[in-house]
Amino acid sequence: MRALLLLVLVLCQPLLAAPPAYAPVRPGATLAFPRDFGAHPEFRTEWWYATGWLTTAEGKSIGYQVTFFRSATAHDADNPSRFAPKQLIIGHAAVSDPAIGKLLHDQRSAREGFGLAYAATADTDVKLDDWRMWRNPEGSYAVDIRAAEFTLQLTLTPTQPILLHGVNGYSQKGPRPGQASYYYSKPQLATRGTVTMKGRSVAVSGKTWLDHEWSSQVLDEQAAGWDWLGANLDDGGALMAFQIRSRQGGKLWAHATWRDASGKITHYAPDQVSFTPQARWRSPRTNAEYPVATRIVTGATVWDAAPLQQDQELDSRRSTGAVYWEGATTVQRGGQPAGHGYLELTGYVRPMKL
Repeated sequence: MRALLLLVLVLCQPLLAAPPAYAPVRPGATLAFPRDFGAHPEFRTEWWYATGWLTTAEGKSIGYQVTFFRSATAHDADNPSRFAPKQLIIGHAAVSDPAIGKLLHDQRSAREGFGLAYAATADTDVKLDDWRMWRNPEGSYAVDIRAAEFTLQLTLTPTQPILLHGVNGYSQKGPRPGQASYYYSKPQLATRGTVTMKGRSVAVSGKTWLDHEWSSQVLDEQAAGWDWLGANLDDGGALMAFQIRSRQGGKLWAHATWRDASGKITHYAPDQVSFTPQARWRSPRTNAEYPVATRIVTGATVWDAAPLQQDQELDSRRSTGAVYWEGATTVQRGGQPAGHGYLELTGYVRPMKL
């Protein structure tokens, strides 16, 4: 889904006699680990996406987001020059603290090379200047982000198996088979570390949701954007749900994956998933109106997502060209508290450029 955030980069690439040949996403592929923890430079776009709820020693809740994007450019992949911008690395980072009242966020971008920016292929290891996320040999992840207004130094430790979406990790995003990505998540990552804001460092603990997704295809030409939820549930379960919205406001495609407390995994088809706004917030900066409180139905189960704070809009026009809302969210199931997650809302400022 998040591949569309990077498509604006294509507009800045030189015109070629023929489009580059990116690797296709096909059903029936088998993801293999640890290899598929690493980068896939033959595909057009890729991202590692960590979102989590953290609690300080005083019991204060804050949310955080760290994203690394890799984008293959239209430049000749066989060009031997070390200066050839074959791959772009982009980073987004944000902290949501209700005491501040709005999202703190930062962004960076650079071409891969010279040890300053890279996405390793053997395992998760992504670097952008002094921002980095990597996977340690024993399986934990380290996140080290030194942004303009905050610093994140976190360790994310797996407590559950990998969660594959769609059919064994082949996640369809539209009616045509090519409209798809390879997509897995690592929910319920036990998280510890420090967050520094305004010169003060505080110890934190909590849970993180980690997505890794790669693709070469754009979405349907009628798509305007998407709504996405990833939630770590209090009973140990995990919920991922998304819908692709049309330019006319309807649903083009949807899917959900729910791993319940027993470990049973249920996948929901497009007609079994719905998103219904419950409350909207209008941005004073972009005038976009976002459904920041949303009811999500998966089959016969009703989930309600409500924001930690309303203003969690992220302006990434200096890197990916997009403005979107992505925020820490509480989740209820059947009207009862059920967990915490992140809600992402794109295409509300303007339809995504396809």
